[in-house]
Amino acid sequence: MKALDRKLLRDLRAMWSQALTIALVVASGIGGFITTLSAVDSLALARDRFYAEGHFADLFAAVKRAPNALADTLRDTPGVAEVQTTIEQIVRIELDGVGDPVVGQLIGVDLRQPARLNRVTLQAGRALDEVRRGDGALPALVSAAFADARGLKPGSSVGALINGKQRRLQIVGIALSPEFIFAGLMGMPDMRGFGVFWVDREALAAAYDMDGAFNRIAVRLAPGAAERPTADAITRQLTRYGGREAHGRDVQTSHAMLDNEIKEQQVLGTVLPSIFLGVAAFLLNVVVSRLVATQREQIAALKALGYTNAAIATHYLKLVLLIVAVGLALGIVLGDRLGTMFTGLYAEFFRFPSFDHRIAPWLVAVSAGLTLATAVGGTLSAIGATVRLAPAEAMRPPAPGHYRRTVLERLGITAMAPALRMVLRNMERRPLRTTLSIGGVAASVAIVVMGNFFRDAIDHIVDSEFNLAMRSDVMVWLAEPVDSAARHELARLPGVTAVDAERSVAVRFVHGHRSERGAIQGFAQPPELRRVIDVDNHEASRLDSDGLVLTDRLANKLGLSVGDTVRVEVLDGRQPTLQLPLTATVRQMMGLNAYMGRSALNRVLGDGDQASQFAIAVERGREPELLQATKGLPRIVGAFSKATMLRNMQEVSARNVRIMSTVLTMFAAVIAIGVVYNNARIALAERTWELASLRVLGFTRAEVSALLLGEMALSIAVALPLGMLLGYGLVHLIAGMLQSDQFMFPVVILPRTYAWAAICVVLAGVGSALVVRRRIDRLDMVAALKTRE
Repeated sequence: MKALDRKLLRDLRAMWSQALTIALVVASGIGGFITTLSAVDSLALARDRFYAEGHFADLFAAVKRAPNALADTLRDTPGVAEVQTTIEQIVRIELDGVGDPVVGQLIGVDLRQPARLNRVTLQAGRALDEVRRGDGALPALVSAAFADARGLKPGSSVGALINGKQRRLQIVGIALSPEFIFAGLMGMPDMRGFGVFWVDREALAAAYDMDGAFNRIAVRLAPGAAERPTADAITRQLTRYGGREAHGRDVQTSHAMLDNEIKEQQVLGTVLPSIFLGVAAFLLNVVVSRLVATQREQIAALKALGYTNAAIATHYLKLVLLIVAVGLALGIVLGDRLGTMFTGLYAEFFRFPSFDHRIAPWLVAVSAGLTLATAVGGTLSAIGATVRLAPAEAMRPPAPGHYRRTVLERLGITAMAPALRMVLRNMERRPLRTTLSIGGVAASVAIVVMGNFFRDAIDHIVDSEFNLAMRSDVMVWLAEPVDSAARHELARLPGVTAVDAERSVAVRFVHGHRSERGAIQGFAQPPELRRVIDVDNHEASRLDSDGLVLTDRLANKLGLSVGDTVRVEVLDGRQPTLQLPLTATVRQMMGLNAYMGRSALNRVLGDGDQASQFAIAVERGREPELLQATKGLPRIVGAFSKATMLRNMQEVSARNVRIMSTVLTMFAAVIAIGVVYNNARIALAERTWELASLRVLGFTRAEVSALLLGEMALSIAVALPLGMLLGYGLVHLIAGMLQSDQFMFPVVILPRTYAWAAICVVLAGVGSALVVRRRIDRLDMVAALKTRE
């Protein structure tokens, strides 16, 4: 072994605790990078594989009723490679012993020929074509997520209200489909309240008088075909059959949820590791600079003995690379473990035939590159100092520090304890190190704030959407609009205290060359049970005119300002085209929404006093009684319980947010310990002679410790408010980067989050202080004083 290599091992043994804390910071950065991006990469790989195996369609459209012969015409449309038609219906599902409302989507499967698009993958049980249909229950496959949530297995049965008649569905198999990788009601992660059931198409057609017809269509594009022109051509052919606009995967619920999740995690997997690696670079710079300063005489001796500048620089670079190599190895192991855990969390929401965690080779290569860049970038200046150091200069001890009055003293504030004056002067003497130390601790505060911000944001969303905006307890909707007088029938049901009639109309907004699909929500006036609430929890402008109120994101996408007129192409009923003014915009968290008063909406459509859904307020404790009563009303195709959905959501979201905040808090503690501990150890090494001299002069251990640890405490005290401000800015940055058309995180940080961040960092500082205090107590004064001789 070469002499320099033996020296390297001795140096590492002497500074093992500092090297370990730096390696842990690097491991946190690399671990976070690999965790998020490997989980996302695994998710994207599983999605692409399932899309290919299941022949996932490119375009989708809905019609009221169209003859099967239309499919052949659509196949001749330029850009179309394949067409598949189905019958789909939304029904109410009844589970034995369960009073919660459950919505099911029935999909007719043609048993005479295999599906060409959106193929169903059997996970357990038997396929529909393997089951002989009798006169009793209707054989069905059920989506895996709903089956797991409700404990359904092949052989189980559920009730279904099919076109006003009660039927039993006999579960013969558990299935998956690329069309329902994510299956939730209204885009919500509610696996307990929404299930997909595949049944014999002939039986479903007979139940809804749809023999020889279809109401859903899926299309695969020909290679090189443009999506938008092909979709427009299909839409024109479907219009006469009450067809809605054909759309691509971007607005297909399952694909949109998957795509948004991948984009969000890519943002988090890029921003957070950059903070960790930046702190690691700072720590490496401080530690190596200190090592070079304490080894001036050794460097001079090495140069005098003939070692070249390159050999000495390589020696210190090896030291750094060994430290970060340990961090890289730990980070890969940590990323693999956490990535596997995150993949398991994804598997609860997104269902694939196979979904395994993997770390792609490119991810390891990028991690190694980032680690190398951190090592070189953080220590380049310190290692360069060894090259510039002349042997004769290195033999002399460094010049004494230049002390002067502190800024506070120059401002006239002189009434301070001598210990505090010494601490302030020492911090001012090294302004860059002091600033970076405070910045490192502030970064750890910011990360804790950001990790717990998601909990605050979700609490705000729940309060805004479920308490302020939705003041009803139950929502029911109908297959077709009816006279709003039906609300009087609902008002007579048990437990009902109030009913609001509403209407929802599917439309396409057009302004110039821009267009967006959406729906106009017609609320009661004045709104009692459903209100338009903005992100600041303020009620939006009253819907008392014939104009539209749009969310700001929808208005921006269309290039609209208040007072502009937008063309509205109605996709329901007679499908008229309207010209409506934009009367106001509202900043909301969820969706590209459009609102009008229900009466005004009916008036511009030229319809009577119609409604398609009803918001119902119920006496406390009587909701099950009401839901049971609605089962006797055949026109109601679905019911939604606010309390049930909220409970189902919180079971999952609360746990996931808790996991994320715990992981980020642990990472932040590593940063805080790394910064505080390394700075304290370096200060102890630099001031050992001074501290020993003070002990000889009669200072107690506590007084000597106060001089050193006071600097640490003062740095943390300054870093806490700065870190809270930095956390607020980081949250704004992350929220802005995560914003999409369908969702916007509100920037809400509660006092409890700031308090928790401060507690975590202070505890990390106290832990580091106790370790350093123990070293001070064990200080060998004789050896320390001899060092200067």
